[in-house]
Amino acid sequence: MTAQTEAAHAPDLLYSETEEDLRSAVRSLLADRADAPTVIAAIESDTPYDLRLWESLAAGIGAAGLLVPEKLGGQGASHREAAVVLEELGRSVAPAPYLTSAVVATEILLALGTQDGPVGELLGELAAGRKVAVLALPFATPAADAAAAMTGTLERTVAGVAEAAVADVLLVPTAGGLYAVDRGGEGVGVESLVPLDLTRPLSTVTLAGATGIHLAEAGPGALAVEKGLLSGAGLLASEQLGLAEWCLTETVRHTRERHQFNRPVGSFQSLKHRMAQLWLEVVSARAAARNAADALAAGSPDAPLAVAVAQAYCSKVAVHAAEECVQLHGGIGMTWEHPAHLYLKRAKADSIAYGTAGRHREAVAELVELPAP
Repeated sequence: MTAQTEAAHAPDLLYSETEEDLRSAVRSLLADRADAPTVIAAIESDTPYDLRLWESLAAGIGAAGLLVPEKLGGQGASHREAAVVLEELGRSVAPAPYLTSAVVATEILLALGTQDGPVGELLGELAAGRKVAVLALPFATPAADAAAAMTGTLERTVAGVAEAAVADVLLVPTAGGLYAVDRGGEGVGVESLVPLDLTRPLSTVTLAGATGIHLAEAGPGALAVEKGLLSGAGLLASEQLGLAEWCLTETVRHTRERHQFNRPVGSFQSLKHRMAQLWLEVVSARAAARNAADALAAGSPDAPLAVAVAQAYCSKVAVHAAEECVQLHGGIGMTWEHPAHLYLKRAKADSIAYGTAGRHREAVAELVELPAP
């Protein structure tokens, strides 16, 4: 391989001007529609979702169609831009089905390789923000289990499906292939569970006599589900990055303003060391998350490794950042009125989504042909 070829495949971890413009638009929208008091009030209601927020994000900004080709009504962008959206959603922990619908479900449909018929129609609906689709598998399912998930029939009960309550379409993997099932159709039941993360509700989906549109046979369906889950895990790292960045920024701000013994508590050496260590972890998480997004965008053969590394690292950084945020805020950090608990719960829930850190470390060991610990 020549030096020129190696340079052409080098990852680009920097943000482009377009990506920064997208970030500004999403951050402005979330600051207006999903600030901390709004999100806290929403989780105390029957459903935390703000449909006007989703319409503005998905259709107004066009974020739902970032991965969808322009000829199908999407933006024709890449995983890099979708990662920026997820960073901002992580910073605000806004309840929005972006990861499950605009990334995982969309990637599954794109991976089927056909843009005609029901697949193309559904992609167009998702890109326009008119519909939300979710994969009817537990939120904890890793990409490595995609083939094993292609079992059974449309008669099934699946627990722990993320954001099924707001979905219009369920993508159901079976031994006979992949089906698209109307959530409001006959024989489909969605029962809300009590999740740890109240900003991303889980449900039990029960299919009894339901019918659906057959999208693909079992073999192609399994490959498509695997690709969707891989992209979900890779871009989840960007959500975890945004979450950790908010926790660090908010903690630094609070410790500058909070005084004890007539001096800011952030000036105490022990707290300085803790925040400096957290800053180093966040910087490393940014590199890992950006590398995963860039590898997915480029279709790199190293994408599975990049995703596994990002998830193995970023999930723990997000949890650590949220824990430090709660603790270093003192008494107020333990209250329901302060948003710190939302970030801790989201970080904990994300740490097992699409595979635990342990599963991803095993994947790293297998991909680089080293014995796992």
